[in-house]
Amino acid sequence: MKKTLLAQSVALACLATAAGGAQAVSFTQNDVTVDINGTINGFYVNRESETRSTTGAVTSTTKSQNSALTNGLLPGWINFVVTTRQGDQDIKAHFSFAPGINDSSSVIGLPSDPGAGATGGKNSPFSQVDVRNVYFQFGNNDWGTVKFGRDIGLFGQNIILSDMTLLGVGGTSNAGIPFNTTFGMIGHGYMYTGFQAQITYTTPNFNGLQASAGIFQPSSFAGDQTKTPGVQAKVDYDWKGAMPGKVWGGLVSQSTSCSKGSNCDGAVGNPDKTFTANGYEIGAKAGMNGFEGVLYAFTAKGLGLSTVGAQFYGGSDGLGNKTASSGYLMQGTYTHNKTKFGINYGQNKDKDGFLGAGEDRKNRAYTLGVYHSLNKFVTLVGELNQEKINASASNYEQKNRTISGGAVLFF
Repeated sequence: MKKTLLAQSVALACLATAAGGAQAVSFTQNDVTVDINGTINGFYVNRESETRSTTGAVTSTTKSQNSALTNGLLPGWINFVVTTRQGDQDIKAHFSFAPGINDSSSVIGLPSDPGAGATGGKNSPFSQVDVRNVYFQFGNNDWGTVKFGRDIGLFGQNIILSDMTLLGVGGTSNAGIPFNTTFGMIGHGYMYTGFQAQITYTTPNFNGLQASAGIFQPSSFAGDQTKTPGVQAKVDYDWKGAMPGKVWGGLVSQSTSCSKGSNCDGAVGNPDKTFTANGYEIGAKAGMNGFEGVLYAFTAKGLGLSTVGAQFYGGSDGLGNKTASSGYLMQGTYTHNKTKFGINYGQNKDKDGFLGAGEDRKNRAYTLGVYHSLNKFVTLVGELNQEKINASASNYEQKNRTISGGAVLFF
């Protein structure tokens, strides 16, 4: 199956693992090649929200409806990729910058807080620029590749690249200005992999079987010291033929502890007490005659609130009791000529830990999407996302409906 310019650009923009993706500009001098490519998108979003909470015998309901002009799940992105071969080593360096169109200020030309200036974080009227990829790697087809720097994580990588809303908006609940992205189905079927500092080794491809493992910048999410780095790994098996597809499994693990004399996360001054977060995932996708299906599931303990979607946020109650998380995503798409039609459904659930003993929170959502390739550069997108959030702690329920339409350019 031939890769389109769109598919190649998405893979390069998000994974940045293939130096031979689509380029707007490519030039070679001596034995060094420089490729430049990128993406820009913009969407109109209309969001209706209804919140209901019950305290005792009193139930209160709040309704709201808002419009926004925003980036989708992808921000803007410009990539500079340098490749060369020296001796028997393939060498690659990658820099990327991810700006967006979002602006938190309600006053044109001024920050929300005029005293904040251009460095006022979310109070600044200027779009945030996220430096997502800063890494280099070297290796060959005989022994594999080693990567040093900042790039997309391993745990949760395959599922976000399989999420059809990557080209659109999906859900918007946990997305906030000035982050320049919505959440797609993050928090509603999987957790966000993120772009992280790492040293990662990837094996050669053995007839479709390939594995990656690495050490990652640790987060002091529970405790105040990180004796060991985080660890992530994944194994993929791809196949071609009349029904091409992929199966994969992955894991993430990280430990923290308290320094001597400190009281943190249940350690009570005991430097020998550690807090370890773990997550495991499994996924599969396959396609035939224009149809493609995706199935994915994960489970985690102490990794964070999956209903928020970010790793290492809310992984415990501060006393060492871990948040238990799980989720799954199902997706089906059909492509006819230049148009893809899709539907997905996902759910994440958290309980105990950060939420309190016996409490839980559940996010469920589905997206209906249409993605029409206007030409080899521009894709038109329309989506409907319906979301429901339940929290047992406060007898709380929220329903959100997001309708979005816009376009994405890859060059």
